[in-house]
Amino acid sequence: MANNQSIKKDTGNEWIEIIKRYNKPDPAKSWWQIINSIGPYVILWLLMIKSIEISYWLTLLLSVFAAGFMVRIFIIFHDCGHGSFFKSKRMNTIIGIITGLIVFTPYHKWSHEHHIHHQTVGNLDKRGTGDVKTLTVEEYSKLTRWQKFSYRLYRNPIFLIGIAPILLFTIMHRFTKRNMSLQQKLYVHLSNLAIIGSILLLIYIIGWKTYLMIQLPILYIATVHGVWLFYVQHQFRNVLWTNSEKWDYKNTALQGSSMFKLPVVLNWFTGNIGYHHIHHLSPGIPNYNLRKCYNENQIFREVKPITFFSAFESLILRLYDEKRKMMVSFREI
Repeated sequence: MANNQSIKKDTGNEWIEIIKRYNKPDPAKSWWQIINSIGPYVILWLLMIKSIEISYWLTLLLSVFAAGFMVRIFIIFHDCGHGSFFKSKRMNTIIGIITGLIVFTPYHKWSHEHHIHHQTVGNLDKRGTGDVKTLTVEEYSKLTRWQKFSYRLYRNPIFLIGIAPILLFTIMHRFTKRNMSLQQKLYVHLSNLAIIGSILLLIYIIGWKTYLMIQLPILYIATVHGVWLFYVQHQFRNVLWTNSEKWDYKNTALQGSSMFKLPVVLNWFTGNIGYHHIHHLSPGIPNYNLRKCYNENQIFREVKPITFFSAFESLILRLYDEKRKMMVSFREI
C-alpha cells in the first residue's frame, strides 16, 4: 500500500471539493441502469423456466448470469439506501424497497445498519454492526478454548463465504432486533410479507419445484459473491483499524477500505463497488460515477489496488494486529 503519510499530505481537504463534482445523480443514467439490470434478470428468469424442459445443466449455466444481474440490482438497492441513486428521497425509497424484494433484503433495516457501518468502519471501539466480526490478536489470546474454536469456525472461509451468505439473506434478514424502533420492525415485517407473497405467486404460476430449482442457485451464487466482495473491501493485509481517539473519517475511508481492481466485465456487474475507498469517502457518489472519479483524480490512485488474484490472501487473514497495524493469520501469531 502507498505510504500513509503521503496519502494524508496529498489529499488534505482537497477531496471535499473533488467529490462535489461526482456526487450528483443523473436520472437518465439511473433509469438506464435499472432497465439494463432488472430487464435482463427477468428475461433470464423466463429463459430458465424454459430451459428446465431441455436440461437442468443449461438452467444452472443461466443462473450464473442471473446471479450477476442480481448483484448489480443489489448495487442499485445499495445506492438508494445512501440516497445517491436519485435526487428525490421518495424515489430512492421506492426503488430501494422494490429492488430490496428482488434481493431478499429489507430496505429500511439494511439501510440503517449500513449507515452505522459507514460511520464506524475501522473503529475498534465500535465494531459489531454491518461488519464482519474481527478480533484483535490481544482479544483472541484472552478467549477460552471454546470461544477460540467458535471464532475459528466463524472465520473459516467455508462457513463465512460458503454458508453464511445464503443464511444471512434467507433467514437472518427476516428478523427484527431489540434496539429497532416500532416503525423499523413494522417495515421488516411488511418486507417479509411482500417477499412471501411474491414467492407464493411465482409458485402458483410455475410450481414450487421449478421455483426452487431456479431461485436457489441464483440466490446462492449472488450472495456468496456479494459477501465475498464486502469481505475483501475491509479484510485485507494493510487495512487501517484504530480506536475512537485516533479514528479519522478521511484516512479510514482511504486506508480502511480497499481498491479492488476487477476485470471490466466483473466491474460492470458489481457496479464499480471495487472503488470502495472512494465510496466510503463519499457514499453520495452514484456507482456509475465511481470509476470516473478514480480515473480523473490522482489522489485516489495512491492506494495500492487489490487484484482479482491477490484478494485470495484475505481468506487466510483472521485477526487484526494492533502492534503491526495489519491483518494477520492464526499461524502468524
